[in-house]
Parts: sequence; structure tokens; C-alpha cells
Amino acid sequence: MGITVTMPQMGESVVEGTLEKWCVSEGDRVEKDQILCEITTDKVDAEIPAPEGGVLMRLLVQEGQTVEVGTELAVIDAAGTAREATSAPKKTREAPLPEAPAPPAAAAHEREQPRVSPLARRIAEEEGIDLEGMTRSDTVGRIRKVDLLAAVERERARPGVTPRPRAAGSKTAAPGTLGEWLGGIRLPSYTPKQEDRVIAFSAIRRRVAEHMVVSKIVSPHVGTVAEVDLHKLVALREGAKADFKRTHGFSLTYLPFVVEATVRALKEFPRMNATVVGQAIVERAGIHVGVAVETEKGLLVPVIRDADRLSLVGLTQAIEDLSRRARERKISADELSGGSFTVTNPGREGNLYGFAVINQPQVGILRMGEVKKRPVVVEQEGADAIAIHSMMHLALSYDHRIIDGVTGNGFLYRVARNLEEAEFVV
Repeated sequence: MGITVTMPQMGESVVEGTLEKWCVSEGDRVEKDQILCEITTDKVDAEIPAPEGGVLMRLLVQEGQTVEVGTELAVIDAAGTAREATSAPKKTREAPLPEAPAPPAAAAHEREQPRVSPLARRIAEEEGIDLEGMTRSDTVGRIRKVDLLAAVERERARPGVTPRPRAAGSKTAAPGTLGEWLGGIRLPSYTPKQEDRVIAFSAIRRRVAEHMVVSKIVSPHVGTVAEVDLHKLVALREGAKADFKRTHGFSLTYLPFVVEATVRALKEFPRMNATVVGQAIVERAGIHVGVAVETEKGLLVPVIRDADRLSLVGLTQAIEDLSRRARERKISADELSGGSFTVTNPGREGNLYGFAVINQPQVGILRMGEVKKRPVVVEQEGADAIAIHSMMHLALSYDHRIIDGVTGNGFLYRVARNLEEAEFVV
């Protein structure tokens, strides 16, 4: 009996995955739950086990291919031997498998109504890019963001070319849009030399690159910085961290304080906890804070659900747990999606401040700077004096489509004041 192995659904936001490595070969006998292959997505890595024991009849996807969720990866003969797998008549379930390549008629229909990933469709609509007839890199004919970037690059290589007519009903780029502007620009390129080190994009790095480009195109980023006096907060943390470690088993860092201060400010400024849907602003009911984590394979952003319902201890525990599992690649795709605001902490020396790129479809991201002692002017007994306090810069990037300067600055001021007042229950 032929059993198909398919690309699994690994979370609501995951629509495709890349088959990184086959651990078996055609004709091999496999046991139930034996690892067949390794796959990776922009969220998680996973190993695909055999649903049943038997003989591996066919491998339908090559290493390095990116396919949609539900795509057939392999066929297992649950009852046969290697010799039977090549000679036995095909079962009813197997009949469609040799016909995997789409017939010409289907290809023509696909050209008329191209299948487009959500990211690709969004940028195509924003920039007035015609999708009809576009070359697809996806093995199932789906247009992705990389295809759009390649199309723009090809147009750049043809200076002075007349834009081809758009299909009826398609959107036309308005004069002065980015799509039209880029068409007349040729960016300098570089041909790698023999002594250069060429590192291919991993699946995660490719997705991160795509998301960063899309975010900078979709959201007009504005940045603002606040200098925060952490004198009281440092004293609070220093006095509590030893008992905290003994009681809870993990360290008390500055990050959970910043997250709680941010959550309080998000309640006061709900526009920062919003997203854009079509021509509407949606202020989200739940406060779900993403916390950026650097891993060996790239940046991941696990999400603390309903962060406003957690105490400082709860936030610390959630950050510790999610960060550890993200680094160990034991986190689920659903835990990496659905955030409404993001806090990121590079956590390295020499980090004064920097502006992070908004994590779509959110409209704001807060980046922590290094905590460092500096001379500051303070008031003592009615007179100015110089004191040494621990200071930190907070940098806020926000989407100027729906957030004006008054709101953005007001939100950041509230976060800073929450930290300076240091009214936290440890």
C-alpha cells in the first residue's frame, strides 16, 4: 500500500518549507518514526519521521527545494520489499503521482491567475508591479518576494525599456511610485573573486532578508531616542537579583523591566499596539510582545502572549523559557508569530543606540542600548550637582503611516518614565 509523506503544517503562519537533507534513499527499508528528512522554514527546523514502516519507493522533492505545506515529499510501500517497490503495480493512491508536472493547460491558467505569496502580493500592489507571466522560482509555480526582486533587477538591466502593457484590471503604478523609480536605476554589482568567501543564504537568512526589504518598503520608518536614567532601577535590581536567582532559578536582567514598562505604555497608547489592514487601522485587543533572540541560524522573535497579564516574575520566566528554546531550535512556529509589538536587545558592549526594522505587520519596535555609567546633572537640596548614574538609550522605530510624532514620542517618554520611576514588584 502506497503511503505519501507530505510537507507538514508547522504553524498558522508557515506556508512553505525547504527540504534541507534526505536521510534515506530510494529503495531503503525504513521503520516507523525513522527520520526521513530534515526541513527548515523561516520559523523552525524539523525532522520528518516515517508514518509507517516499509520500503521507500520514491523521493519526490530534491534537497534544497522549497515547497508549499501539503506537498508530497515521498511515497512508502508499507508492505513491499525493495524489489516489489520497483515492479509491483501501482495502487489507486499512487496513480496521480507520475503526473506531478502540470499539463500545458494548467500552466496557461496559472499564467492568467498567478499564485502569489502574501508578501509578494502586498509589495506588488504597493508598487504597481504586473504579476502576469512573471518567472517563478517556486517549484509549484507560486510567485514569491524573490521573484519580484529579480523582476526589478531585470528591469534595471534594461535602461530605457518601455514598460509592457498591463493586463486588464491590473493596478498601474502611479507616477513617482517606488516601482517606477527603481525601473530607471541600475545598482552597482560585484562579481566574487576566487579568494572571496561565498556564503549561500540559509532559509532563515533568506526570509529575514525578504522581510526586512518588505518592511522598509511598506512602512515609512521614523525613529526617536530617549535617554533613560536607570539609577533607581539599578538599585532595585542589585538588591533583589540574588534572592530572585535562588527563588526562581534564573537571573534577573534588565529586559523584563523594559518589557513591563513597554506593556504599561502600550495600554496608554493603543495605537502602538496596532496594525494596518487594507485602509483601516486595527488596534489589537491583546498585547503580545515579541522578544528578539539571536540564534546560531539567525534572528528569531518568540512572542510572549498576553504580556499585560503577567507579573515581572512571569515575564522573566517567559523570556527565559522562550529564549532558551529558540536557541535550541525547540520552539514551535506558532510561538514565533502573532506578536503586536517587539522589544530587541542586542546585548553587546559598545551599543549606544540603533534603530531596528519594524517586524511586519506590527507598527513599532523598541531597541535597547547598553547600560553604562555616565556623569549627569541632578538636583540636590535645590542646587544642581554632578552625579554618576547608570544610563541607557532607548530607540523607537515606528510606522509613520498611522503613528504621528506626538504619539511616538509620547509612547517612548512613558516607557522611559516607567523605567526611571522603577515602581516594579520583584
